[in-house]
Amino acid sequence: MLTKRLQELSDEDLTKLFSRQVGIQDVLPQVGEILAQVAEMGDKALLEYTEKFDGIKLSSIRVTHEELEEAYDSVSEELLKSLAQAAESIFAFHSEQLGHDLWLTEIEPGVTVGQKIVPLDSVGAYVPGGRAAYPSSALMTVIPAEVAGVPRIVVCTPPGKDGKINPLTLVAADTAGADEIYKVGGVQAIAAMAFGTESVGKVTKIVGPGNTYVTAAKLLIRDVAEIDFPAGPSEVLIIADRSADPGVIASDMVAQMEHDPDSIAVAVLLDDLLASAVAEEVQLQTRATARCEIAGKCMEKSAILLADDLGSAVDFSNAFAPEHLEIMVREPFQAIQGITDAGSIFLGNYSPVAAGDYASGTNHVLPTSGYARRFSGLNVDHFFKKISIQSISADGLRLLEPTITSLAEAEGLKAHAESVKRRLALDR
Repeated sequence: MLTKRLQELSDEDLTKLFSRQVGIQDVLPQVGEILAQVAEMGDKALLEYTEKFDGIKLSSIRVTHEELEEAYDSVSEELLKSLAQAAESIFAFHSEQLGHDLWLTEIEPGVTVGQKIVPLDSVGAYVPGGRAAYPSSALMTVIPAEVAGVPRIVVCTPPGKDGKINPLTLVAADTAGADEIYKVGGVQAIAAMAFGTESVGKVTKIVGPGNTYVTAAKLLIRDVAEIDFPAGPSEVLIIADRSADPGVIASDMVAQMEHDPDSIAVAVLLDDLLASAVAEEVQLQTRATARCEIAGKCMEKSAILLADDLGSAVDFSNAFAPEHLEIMVREPFQAIQGITDAGSIFLGNYSPVAAGDYASGTNHVLPTSGYARRFSGLNVDHFFKKISIQSISADGLRLLEPTITSLAEAEGLKAHAESVKRRLALDR
């Protein structure tokens, strides 16, 4: 793990920390081939790729009512209660993001403009599987679409070796409001939702996190379906001073590192003794965690950095644009004023990323790899179209006529100007 002062970072160090695109260019040819095969062969390709990549031979991919009932029966009452509580928090948070579905205002006499907000007609939610089950991602991707009023919500998630979806993930998707659930993962799932097959009807937009192959697939299908944003391996950046506990800081770093070998954890600390204590705790906690092999691989990419002051730490954080940003300093609400680039912010010593992952209600589907400079985390706005409206009276058009005709004629679009003049001639 890299341990240095910010001003001592070499170009090589910076390249290592900031180059977080995980091999997307390397997988594009293979991803493109899979997309093409699914587009051409439909369900046949889905079943073949599921057997090849997931090691299970299926006869159909849609989850049946019987499978759903079986999943509910196999999940404990305690977990069902936890899912319901998490779903309630996520629903409440995203409901607060809703605006008016129609607004109109008169900006000049006789000139009324406005906007109509319409939910997308269909959305596909990708819920990862593989190394772990992510029922929380089913809640995070489906509930905002449900809140927005999307009439058709599709979920795709990989099956296990038994040919079934993890029961908790299946129950979570149903609890969240999914209309259709399919046992298919990876690039082939993105292709199915983008192009449509005999079983899976195509969708307008695809959301949700995934590995390098899934992210590459989402980027390649944007000519037929919109996506939320690239969402790759998980990452956290922690800004902390001596008011924070080193064991807590280390636990949050290890919590991100256990996700995936490509995950990254960075701490930017304001005290030398704190940095030494955190480094020691990270080593101890990594060895002790159940997913120590995965977390250990992240150590090479992760870092503990020393900043001379809070301003320097904030500047570094904005340049890094982390998926998750924790601020554990004496006055966290003051520190937040300088933050401009982050997927989600966690303030104070009692706001771990895990709270946002599961229970606080904020969305954990967030831009990674520096994409927080350009994208917002998943929210209800991702599931709407915004249609502009204008209603102009004869007097209003007369008021606008000089501006319209002068600019239209300056651009050489004389028919635009004529379309105004003809209308006004009728009113004389």
